[in-house]
Amino acid sequence: MKITDKYVQVAFILLSLLYMELILRIAVENHMIHVFSKGVLVTLLFSISLSFLIVAITSIFHPKLNFVLHLFFLLIVTVIFSSQVIYHDIFRTFYNFFSVGHAGQAMEFSHTAMDAIGQNIIWIILLFLPFLFQVILGEKIFSFERVKLQVVGMFVAFFVLIHISGVGLIISGKNIEEQAYEMYFNETSPNLSVEKLGLFTTMRIDLQRYITKWSPTVEAPVFADGIPEEKEEPEKNVVDDEPVDEEEESSHIPEPNTEEYGFNVLDIDFDQLISEEKNEDIKNMHHYFQSVEPTKKNEFTGKFEGYNLIMLTAEGYAPYAVQKEVTPTLYKMVNEGYQFNNFYVPLWDVSTSDGEYVALNGIIPKPGVWSFSRSSDNEVPFVFGNQLKNIGYATYAYHNHTYDYYDRDLSHPNMGYDYKGVGNGLHVTQTWPESDLEMMEETIDEYINKEPFHAYYMTVSGHLEYNFGGNNMAHKNKKYVETLDYSEQAKAYLATQIELDRALQYLIEKLTEAGVMERTLIVLSADHYPYGLEFETIDELSGKKVDQDFGIYKSNLIVYTEDMEKTEVDKPMSSLDILPTISNLLGLEYDSRLLMGTDVFSDAPSLVMFRNKSFISDIGKYNAITGTFTPFNEKEVEDDYVKKVSSIIDQKFYYSTKILDENYYEKVMDVIKD
Repeated sequence: MKITDKYVQVAFILLSLLYMELILRIAVENHMIHVFSKGVLVTLLFSISLSFLIVAITSIFHPKLNFVLHLFFLLIVTVIFSSQVIYHDIFRTFYNFFSVGHAGQAMEFSHTAMDAIGQNIIWIILLFLPFLFQVILGEKIFSFERVKLQVVGMFVAFFVLIHISGVGLIISGKNIEEQAYEMYFNETSPNLSVEKLGLFTTMRIDLQRYITKWSPTVEAPVFADGIPEEKEEPEKNVVDDEPVDEEEESSHIPEPNTEEYGFNVLDIDFDQLISEEKNEDIKNMHHYFQSVEPTKKNEFTGKFEGYNLIMLTAEGYAPYAVQKEVTPTLYKMVNEGYQFNNFYVPLWDVSTSDGEYVALNGIIPKPGVWSFSRSSDNEVPFVFGNQLKNIGYATYAYHNHTYDYYDRDLSHPNMGYDYKGVGNGLHVTQTWPESDLEMMEETIDEYINKEPFHAYYMTVSGHLEYNFGGNNMAHKNKKYVETLDYSEQAKAYLATQIELDRALQYLIEKLTEAGVMERTLIVLSADHYPYGLEFETIDELSGKKVDQDFGIYKSNLIVYTEDMEKTEVDKPMSSLDILPTISNLLGLEYDSRLLMGTDVFSDAPSLVMFRNKSFISDIGKYNAITGTFTPFNEKEVEDDYVKKVSSIIDQKFYYSTKILDENYYEKVMDVIKD
């Protein structure tokens, strides 16, 4: 056997890997991954090195075993690529090994996966072609004879040298392609990592981190430095290329007056904590949070002090679900009272659970794990359940699906709630999805006569898939959307949101009948945008082409009570800002330095952060995929502005993870208790 035969095998594996990377990128290109990017060269080098390693391994045994191992490798790679196409089609991100280890609960949605397989069957067939080629013709074309150990050693050496070259390329090109460096060494963001490194390298790194229980890092201990603040008010806020309407300027949030309100801080002696702490990581955390500029109290502080609070995280809710004739209650709540014109709900790795985690905890979820589940053993003093329970509120939480899904049976009681879901006390009709209206009907009487009260709801009626055959809520409300001039998927989506609308209508009616509506604040936000919709359907419902980098995440934050004074807020904000903003409105005692969002009514500059480190600030928006910054109003920005803000974002991601890993709030709150 000639050694050139083994090089032919290397070439085949290499071409197979590159072919699958290309098919994957084409399959998900409309979902924010580009077919061609600067990461192609990195992908090429790591694919070459892996090809030499595989041929080395499949050249040291008996020919039959070598062939079987060769097929097994191709099969594993093909299954990974195919399953990632399916997963990305459903969730708009890529799964990690932690998700694979917790796949049992996902089997409840196996029908959704089967539909996704059907919709992507062409891509799956294309991905399986290299494997099928080897099964049919492999032994006829390629030689799987055992080779001398010297040849195996040479191929292993090629693997090592080319792999080192790939790593060296990432290191040497840090200043040119910083995201590739960060994804490889310091951070994890599935979509961005696949864009910059390729899927197989992303999965390899994820496996290493999963085994070693790795956490993201920052390169050096750096402390908060405040976002450069624009002195002049921008002439317009550009979001999705739409200027803010200036005709109602008098109704917008008033300028902060000169009265000194003080700060939203607790009495934390960081100097004492630092002097007594021996763990350098935790000491560094004390230094960091001590350096963070706290937000000021303002004329909105305590505006709803003593009010009952009902908070909802609405499954798959989006602004295009709001139509006056179709969802009148949502329309009323969105258009009366506080209107947050530039509110965003970023998509995180664990979609719904991470969406809840951000809104309720005010910190960024840790990549690669279920942050809410991990927080179950931690002290979480700033969530509304614990804050309000500690001052005498009756606190309840409900979810109209399986009670322990995402370990909510652990996380939600830890937040101070008397928690019920399907299977531990909440009785609703077993359909898919279940009814938000039924959940309201079954639960309101438990707390409505126990003022002050706080109830939290995680809804499910708006869940994908959006069709009239497999979605019971869409089928239930089909008669209300049949005559609308939309596609079937668009009408099915609106039908699911009608169930949420009817639940809210029932809620308001019951609160009004009980005479408590006038002193009850209702807060609603989405867990994520409805990624079960095709982008064409989102454009159809929106009546325009929606920008997939930023506009897709634009949403509504509903803050509603009876007879509210209409107030418009133009500052960019996200679900990360809900906890501090509502805490300020309720006049709760919290420490703004220990949260990653900010009170939107304060004079603190805005910062909307996305999973891939893109951002929107008062000054402009930065696309981390393309590396471009677009200032608002064409104003000049400091040369290092993006670098400064990106550094702040890195810190917020890092210290959010450390809060979770180190149970940091317990250490801080112990000092306050003492």
